Amino acid sequence: MANMTRMTTKGQVTIPKRLRDHLGLKPGSDIDFELTDDGRVFLKTQEEAPQSRFARLRGSAKLGMTTDELMALTRGEDAD
Repeated sequence: MANMTRMTTKGQVTIPKRLRDHLGLKPGSDIDFELTDDGRVFLKTQEEAPQSRFARLRGSAKLGMTTDELMALTRGEDAD
């Protein structure tokens, strides 16, 4: 079984960092829990999950760019 989270006496749990990062959760984020008929619980948030660096680049390349310019774009650098 994966790493388990322990509930405190106040009923609080820590959401693992990898899930907070995946969901784009920050301190103060609103979170809701949904109970399904079969007993599963879903964590829901209004936060938009962060995009991958490649998704952020989609549509950024221009026709005729050199290989060096494309590589600089993917690294987040200014092309010389």
